[in-house]
Amino acid sequence: MSRSLFLLLTVLGLVAGAVPVAATPRHHTVRPLPQAHAHNDYEHERPLFDALDHGFTSVEADIYLVGEELLVAHDPEDLDPSRTLRSLYLEPLRRLVLRGGIYPGRRVEFQLLIDLKSEGESTYAALDRLLRSPRYAFLWTTYRSGRVRTGPVTAVVSGNRPRATMAAQRSRVAFYDGRIADPNDLGPGSAATLTPLVSDNWTKLFTWTGAGPMPAAERDRLHGIVRTAHRAGQRVRFWATPDLPGPARDAVWRELRAAHVDHINTDDLVGLSRFLTNRHLAAVG
Repeated sequence: MSRSLFLLLTVLGLVAGAVPVAATPRHHTVRPLPQAHAHNDYEHERPLFDALDHGFTSVEADIYLVGEELLVAHDPEDLDPSRTLRSLYLEPLRRLVLRGGIYPGRRVEFQLLIDLKSEGESTYAALDRLLRSPRYAFLWTTYRSGRVRTGPVTAVVSGNRPRATMAAQRSRVAFYDGRIADPNDLGPGSAATLTPLVSDNWTKLFTWTGAGPMPAAERDRLHGIVRTAHRAGQRVRFWATPDLPGPARDAVWRELRAAHVDHINTDDLVGLSRFLTNRHLAAVG
């Protein structure tokens, strides 16, 4: 085998030693859904790929630093050495981008939300090294010397995120998930070059959970949050919204969609995909 061919196959991950990647997803004809966020995506049978097959454009992975490896799990007792951030997400994303894009032929802003579950400073340091490694560096939206360059995937750090450390970096390959309730995060006081996403627990900001009409004051607050974030170039996400199928969940999703919330959080890939697709068809029908 010639050196040039070996290098090409190495880039494509087709030589021995490459991390195994799941089969190519069946999402090439799926319409991407900009508001669809897969909460705890790794708990699905086919992490990342099930979400892509339903048009999701944002997925969430919880990670723990164990030794020198970043393992994906919700709780420490579920840690499995074979379920790494590299194998479940980075290798598949790399393969997709090299083969033509996450959704081939479509311009998509794709987000990988990485929730740090173990100690923040050490876990972020390990994550930063991994994302910057030559094998993956080309994947990311980057920040350098005050400017953002958009890449195929935007990595955003949530959970035990070390704000001061991230803010001090003159170059970054990941961004900070701010909190809506924190005045340092939401709006003009927080540059979107650090916090392009602001998230929060729905039940800490609103009393309404889908029963009956949404109170006018809470609807106004929701729309105000979104306006403030969008003026600052930030996207909005809420967690802990109702997620069991039924009228309450649909009512909350309708309000989120009407307010132009950027990421609707769910564990039910089929349910949200149908909701957003049906709403789209109704709007253009």
